[in-house]
Amino acid sequence: MANMKIPNFRPFQQPTAQQVLHGDVKGFRKVLPFLGPAFIAAVAYIDPGNFATNITAGSQYGYLLLWVIVVSNLMAVLIQALSAKLGIATGKNLPEVARAQFPKWVSVGLWIQAELVIMATDLAEFIGAALGLYLLFDIPMIPAALITAVGSFAILELQRRGVRAFEAGVSAMVVMVVLAFAVQLFIAQPVASDVVGGFMPAFDGVDSILLATGILGATVMPHAIYLHSSLTQHRVKAETPALKKRVFRFELLDIVVAMIVAGAINMAMLIIAAAVFHTKGLVIDDLDIAYHAFHDMLGPIGAISFGLGLLIAGLASSSVGTLSGDVVMQGFINKSIRLYVRRTITMLPPLAIILFGINATKALVWSQVILSFGIAFALIPLVLFTSNKRIMGALVNHRLTTITGWAISLLVVSLNLYLIYETFFTH
Repeated sequence: MANMKIPNFRPFQQPTAQQVLHGDVKGFRKVLPFLGPAFIAAVAYIDPGNFATNITAGSQYGYLLLWVIVVSNLMAVLIQALSAKLGIATGKNLPEVARAQFPKWVSVGLWIQAELVIMATDLAEFIGAALGLYLLFDIPMIPAALITAVGSFAILELQRRGVRAFEAGVSAMVVMVVLAFAVQLFIAQPVASDVVGGFMPAFDGVDSILLATGILGATVMPHAIYLHSSLTQHRVKAETPALKKRVFRFELLDIVVAMIVAGAINMAMLIIAAAVFHTKGLVIDDLDIAYHAFHDMLGPIGAISFGLGLLIAGLASSSVGTLSGDVVMQGFINKSIRLYVRRTITMLPPLAIILFGINATKALVWSQVILSFGIAFALIPLVLFTSNKRIMGALVNHRLTTITGWAISLLVVSLNLYLIYETFFTH
């Protein structure tokens, strides 16, 4: 029996993209070579900053603003699709196209602001991961920060094994975050009819509008736009316009699936907060307090699930931010440094904040202000380039896509400017 062979048995092998493009593969397997890039970009939509916003929204207004997350994700699908399409059509990422189209001084300026935005983004992600360790294992913040540093280096090590290994690792971490919140959702047992009511657009006073503005305004992450175009630019070699269109259709499926996953995670956060906190009349706007409240109301498993989700999301999003920094430097100014050197540099600000005992919440607020400044510099060039037939060829935006892209750009930039105004002049 040991030497018995099963006739006609072939081990599973993932098809190549070229086999798919030329019609040699059928069924679900033809999607496999194109899955991955959008899941890397989607990590930006579940970073620790989203945790705080969703927990606050759910605890303060119940399910009322659930529809805002849905709208945010629909916007994200279009934006990430434009970024992926730019990489497929041009064989260049967004910063490279900007360097080719703009004067040198503009490219240098765009690079400087992009680096600042990525460092500000990394601040929230790094502190969030360290906070996850602190909450789960009662490790003081300074040792937790050092452990977070080691963990982020370990994730980046996957990049040395190739893009596929990194994509698989980050995608696995996204799945773990999904499972963590699925466990919490099961324990919280929200009322289905109340959840459905949250999908109807509505507000409850000025404060709810401001919070909805925060959710929508934080939808677009500049580093996710830069990175997504880089992940698709050399992924599949498509020589003809017809093949490029075929590649984009597959990548669009990847984007839709990834954004559904990211949206489900964000909705789960809000639903859990509504079911656990809002029903008890509690307003929670601090992740530390949220963890302990979950422990009291859902038990240890509920609290551990929340802490694990925060830790894993922080580590994954921080590593993705480091890769984005490499993309913007290479693209805007045609320079590059080792990923480990870059990771070390971007860890210095959050480490300094933790070491000197600076209030982490205030630091996160300021990081979001810096992030808001960078939105326009990524989003406007993206719509501008993808609407240019000379640059995009057969993949140029349809007129409706261009109109929608500019409308979303105007909305998101306006919301972020409003948030900046609120931060500086009303608080």
